[in-house]
Amino acid sequence: MITHSYHAASAQIRCRPLPIVANDLSPSDADGTPTVFIVDDDISAREPLADLVRISGWRAEAFGSALGFLERPHVPVPSCVVLDLRLPDLSGLELQRRIAADRSEMPVIFLTGHSDVPIAVQAMKAGAAEFFIKPFDDEELLTAIGRALEASRTKLKHEADLRALRRRHASLSGREQEVMALVAAGLLNKQIGFELGISGITVKAHRGKAMRKMQANSLADLITMAARLGLRRH
Repeated sequence: MITHSYHAASAQIRCRPLPIVANDLSPSDADGTPTVFIVDDDISAREPLADLVRISGWRAEAFGSALGFLERPHVPVPSCVVLDLRLPDLSGLELQRRIAADRSEMPVIFLTGHSDVPIAVQAMKAGAAEFFIKPFDDEELLTAIGRALEASRTKLKHEADLRALRRRHASLSGREQEVMALVAAGLLNKQIGFELGISGITVKAHRGKAMRKMQANSLADLITMAARLGLRRH
């Protein structure tokens, strides 16, 4: 198990000047800087860890309780939670469940001072990104945080792309939506025309409009978009 002393390292950290980064902004001023939320009721562990995160160039916000964290407004920026397993209000596992339900783009990294294998297994099965037992190696934790933030960034981009796709699909006329769904189902223009009671030329016109509005560069592109939207032939 890891033997590096976190508190010894944090003593050195406090002697180093902090870089000027966006770590003290209010939620409304968030500028997209990746944020690491630290939830630990032990201030002697919580604050040095926040300093370590800030030195690494990320924004850090520390909370002494699960409810304190949950009261913080949710800002959709790349983020993760470094979470102590034992908290004074909710358990770490309960908070993990709430995060998964309401903030699914936010990976959870667990910390614990107890070698509790069954709980670690529960946490990992529930989707925890990592599980560290104190004392832990700073560099290993920072590497895990970096991976978690990148995963969060990817998830947020995927969700933003899907929202944009849904907006473009909503801009289609009802007929264009029908044609798009039938194209995605693999039907040819004549077959679509037969299904809808319109001519093949009209189908082609609707398909062209749908492609332009959806910003599809090819028919394959349009079919891929339909699959992402979960469109089904009615």
